[in-house]
Amino acid sequence: MPPAESNLPNASPIVPGNQQLIESDKLFASIKPRSRLPTQHDISPLQPQRSRNFGENRPYLAVDVITPEDSRPSTPHSLKSMVDFDGLSWPSLGTRERLEATPEEAAARLNKLSGAIKTILECIGEDPNREGLLDTPMRHAKAMLYFTKGYEENLKSIVNNAVFQEDHDELVIVRDIEVFSMCEHHLVPFTGKMHIGYIPNNKVLGLSKFARIAEMFARRLQLQERLTKQVAMAIEEILQPQGVAVVMESAHLCMVMRGVEKTTATTTTSSMLGIFRKSTRTREEFMHLVKH
Repeated sequence: MPPAESNLPNASPIVPGNQQLIESDKLFASIKPRSRLPTQHDISPLQPQRSRNFGENRPYLAVDVITPEDSRPSTPHSLKSMVDFDGLSWPSLGTRERLEATPEEAAARLNKLSGAIKTILECIGEDPNREGLLDTPMRHAKAMLYFTKGYEENLKSIVNNAVFQEDHDELVIVRDIEVFSMCEHHLVPFTGKMHIGYIPNNKVLGLSKFARIAEMFARRLQLQERLTKQVAMAIEEILQPQGVAVVMESAHLCMVMRGVEKTTATTTTSSMLGIFRKSTRTREEFMHLVKH
């Protein structure tokens, strides 16, 4: 008797990857998205299994469950990309004013930020007029604008037509990309390394562009989880590959200098799209090569 479809409340239908074409073709003249080739993976099709939680002690609660085809459930952000090719990607809104500011507007912004830093110095009990702090507000304002220069960059200028037709369908990995970013919760840095892998679908990207994409998203107020996913989504949107994998390892000063004050704690996040989400073997190959 064929297995019945699952009626479990948490079951969700398997939705194919986003096949929509990039609307702003003019921004990427060299990129002509095409429908992806069907991918094979090592996960067996839906199979009925006996629930491990029930059955022995409470046989009347034993149910048949369905093993999902995907080895990891899909997420809304991986099914529907929110990459904005102007560089103002989710969740950053309104940064176009900074991107397109005139020299006069940029100077006014710098002076306003400098005044805010002076107020901070006063609030913590310092004297902004003493010799050592006279130029600190302006120096810090310039530094803060540099730390967040990713708001003034966009994918169009970074990619710059560095997408090439190439008949390669094996794993490509760029390892140990240094990342410096600012935690949006406490405005203190977190630093680490990012590893990016993808399996091309007849198109490859210049290798330096992966580091530049990571840098663009990192130079904004961030969460490590969001940063990891944004990089993966951007690469997927640009190349339409068979799959993208991004892993990031970092240390957060908000855990070191304050709060729990654990100096050796590190955080690892990952974002797996396409075949890396579907295939355990492909994902394990990527993780093995990243570690070694």
